[in-house]
Amino acid sequence: MAITNALSAYRETRVKTASQGQLVIMLYDEAVKHLDRGLELLGAGVSGKKDPGQIEKISKSILKTQEIITELMVSLDFDQGGEIARNLFSLYTWFNQELLEANVKQDVRRITVIRNMMNELRGAWAEIIAKTAADMVDRPVGGVNIAG
Repeated sequence: MAITNALSAYRETRVKTASQGQLVIMLYDEAVKHLDRGLELLGAGVSGKKDPGQIEKISKSILKTQEIITELMVSLDFDQGGEIARNLFSLYTWFNQELLEANVKQDVRRITVIRNMMNELRGAWAEIIAKTAADMVDRPVGGVNIAG
C-alpha cells in the first residue's frame, strides 16, 4: 500500500513539474503504451481466433488512447501554431477515426499504423524539445558584462 502511494505521489509530482513539451511527450508515451497493450491483447489469440474475454480490455486500451489524442487536440494553440497546429488537428482527427474503426473491427493493422505514427511524432517532439533546450543553453544571458 505504501509503495502504491509513493509511486502515485511520484507520478503526480512528475506531471506537475513537467514543462509543456515534456507533458506532450508523456501523452505520446502513454498513448503508445496503451496501443501496445491493445496489440498485445489482440495477439494473444495466436490461433487466429479472437478471445472474447479480451475484447473489453482491448477496447479500453484503444479508448484510453483516443482520450489522450483528444487531449492533444484541445491543447493545440492555433494562433501560435498556425499551419502546423491545423495539420496536427487533422492528423489527430484521423487517428481517432481510424481507432474507432479499428476498435469495432479489432483491426491489428490499423492500430499498428496509428501506434507507429504516434511513436514517430513522439520522436519529433523529443527532438524539438532537445533542440530548444540546447538553444537556450547556448544563448547568452542578458545582463551586465562584469568581465570588462
